[in-house]
Amino acid sequence: TSFSFGFPGDPFDKPPCRGCSSYLTEPYVKCAECGPPPFLLCLQCFTRGFEYKKHQSDHTYEIMTSDFPVLDPNWTAQEEMSLLEAVMDCGFGNWQDVANQMCTKSKEECEKHYMKHFINNPLFASTLLNLKQAEEVQHHETAIPFHPADDPPRPTFDSLLSRDMAGYMPARADFEFDNYAEWDLRDIDFVEDDSDILHALKIAVVDIYHSRLKERQRRKKIIRDHGLINLRKFQILERRYPKEVQDLYETMRRFARILGPVEHDKFIESHALEFELRREIKRLQEYRAAGITNFCSARTYDNLKKSRDEERLKRTMLSEVLQYIQDSSACQQWLSRQADIVSSLIPAGRRSAPPLNLTGLPGTEKLNEKEKELCQMVRLVPGAYLEYKAALVNECNKQGGLRLAQARALIKIDVNKTRKIYDFLIREGYITKA
Repeated sequence: TSFSFGFPGDPFDKPPCRGCSSYLTEPYVKCAECGPPPFLLCLQCFTRGFEYKKHQSDHTYEIMTSDFPVLDPNWTAQEEMSLLEAVMDCGFGNWQDVANQMCTKSKEECEKHYMKHFINNPLFASTLLNLKQAEEVQHHETAIPFHPADDPPRPTFDSLLSRDMAGYMPARADFEFDNYAEWDLRDIDFVEDDSDILHALKIAVVDIYHSRLKERQRRKKIIRDHGLINLRKFQILERRYPKEVQDLYETMRRFARILGPVEHDKFIESHALEFELRREIKRLQEYRAAGITNFCSARTYDNLKKSRDEERLKRTMLSEVLQYIQDSSACQQWLSRQADIVSSLIPAGRRSAPPLNLTGLPGTEKLNEKEKELCQMVRLVPGAYLEYKAALVNECNKQGGLRLAQARALIKIDVNKTRKIYDFLIREGYITKA
């Protein structure tokens, strides 16, 4: 025998028993030798040894049940299916109705379980991440089309983005192309007593209007075919190319309407591939010129080249120092300039904070000069320092000595500050090491 989950087909359907035609309730039995379609029996018919046509009572069978956990130890598979069916019937968010339909779980349990396993499940997030990475490595061979399902940007009227999008109006899915072309027709009226010249003039006005309509449609088609409605999305895709290919893209943009969206993108992609191939060929030629014949040696060569470049920078800095060594003022200016460069490279979060100003802080008068200097550098208010000092001294007197680990357990502050306070008290003789 074996245990399986559910019934093939719609998981919410209740299959009938082949013996008594009653709707099956779990657990029920499925013949492993008959089918398709599956031959299903309720437990009553199975215990009676029901046989029908080719089905015999000694056939192997499977017990169909959902009474086991799948996603949560406290939720059976049957309850998972009942939850999904209840959400489908009652709608997402109606947790009280969902709980009433399930009968076995409360409103809070239903909401928490559904949100945890079906909405915020990290497996779904990892799947989306894999899809995103697959999309990034995929080479687009076609233009980015505009689908009505996309939510285009909604720029304010006459803004810079609106002008870049050719006056696109998302509510109407239309553009502000030559918006007043119909004004020339508002006074046109063909009457029988028109002279030939006036009649020809009116025909010419109508022909001009038709040409303006054709230009409207041509421009709309270009923007839609090339996916230019969501302009920022289009620009983000452009930035995936190397700088040289981006410059080519900008230069060749004016020819895109001649080639068409697919051919133009193929043209750009082919140049991007050519750029990558040329860069790879140049790298391989550099290896060959250095006498390298395998990629293992190439990796070693790259590491050594990086080290040589770093050493070359150091030698350049030394030569600059030697140039200014005779002039003290010039040397000081150069050193301060280098210090500014180094400080700008240090992340903001790692820069050392300025010393603490103790003026006006309570407890400052109780400190000697060395203790004041410690509080300034560690940025510790005098009142807190005095409390920490008293606690460490008392503990040292009780234990006959104090270790750094004991001090850290006693003072719940930053471990680096604790170490500086501990070393200072040891150095000044207030406490002794255990």
